[in-house]
Amino acid sequence: MTAVDVSAVAKSYGKVDVLSDISTHFPQGSFTSLLGPSGSGKTTLLRIIAGFVIPDRGTVTIGGRDVTSVPVWDRNIGMVFQSYALFPHMSVADNVAFGLARRGIKGEAARREVERALEMVRLPGFGTRKPKQLSGGQQQRVALARAIVTRPSVLLLDEPLSALDRRLRQEMQVELVRIQRESGLTTIFVTHDQEEALTLSDKVAILDRGRIVQIGEPTEVYERPANRFAAEFLGDTNFLQGTVEAEGTVSAHGQRIASAIALPPAGHSVTLAVRPEKIEIRDASGDGGHGTQPPANQLSAVILASIYSGTAITYEAEAAGGLRLKIFAQNRDARLRSPGEPVTLSWSADHTVPLAG
Repeated sequence: MTAVDVSAVAKSYGKVDVLSDISTHFPQGSFTSLLGPSGSGKTTLLRIIAGFVIPDRGTVTIGGRDVTSVPVWDRNIGMVFQSYALFPHMSVADNVAFGLARRGIKGEAARREVERALEMVRLPGFGTRKPKQLSGGQQQRVALARAIVTRPSVLLLDEPLSALDRRLRQEMQVELVRIQRESGLTTIFVTHDQEEALTLSDKVAILDRGRIVQIGEPTEVYERPANRFAAEFLGDTNFLQGTVEAEGTVSAHGQRIASAIALPPAGHSVTLAVRPEKIEIRDASGDGGHGTQPPANQLSAVILASIYSGTAITYEAEAAGGLRLKIFAQNRDARLRSPGEPVTLSWSADHTVPLAG
């Protein structure tokens, strides 16, 4: 297993800064997702680690070795592309063995390694087929087998699942995690899909305009976003603008909002984030209460709209002062709340997250 380190890496194309002095550490054996919108720099960072792009400044270290100027073929990496990049005229076995041949491994030794790789991606016996005889998910597995057959130190994945339909994508997510855990490969995965990043990763790095704005475990970046961009990019969020009144309290839209997380000093403006699924919706009468420990935040509100999606219901509600909140409720009963219905909204102070910037 091999760690990867990126130190003060920058890259520009003309006057456009694609990466701005990025420094980060990818621990050995970890699965890290680079997450961000188009143009955030995530693919450029991956290609710099791979060696396809040379940074304007900064260094890339793999296993303690400075590889910043080392060519792709001498970095001992495996890479899977979005397009699979399989050779259509070659058999599955020959596609998988392509990297071995370039390393001078042929004959029986190559055959054994190909069989091992196909077993790992659960495609034993598929060696004689051509890519056109395979489903999209099977082609993706072949591309993955080709990447790992050479026993690389690092596995780089550039949006490899984006061409698959939802069901196959979910299946391949499970397989990717299994293969990564079994192989112990340090894996860096580029995606723009938030759910995918949270599902697969040990760590998630969120990029915005060439900078890493937050990196951490999936629960950390989701539950405690560092700033508004991170909170917004990782899913639906209610943003509340307010002023700190005292320790643990904020005045927002005329409402007193409690937070268990450290706030700026009293008098400072602050943006609070509250995830829609953290808010509980109850009858205005308080039925279905919280026993002896009511939540710190309770607001009277009126339902504005509801969207039924089978397993869940999305509500929009308005509290006094024009404070509008989105709420995700699991579909536990058949009753759908109607516009104009008075309700009580509540959530824990732990789920009121002040944002930097």
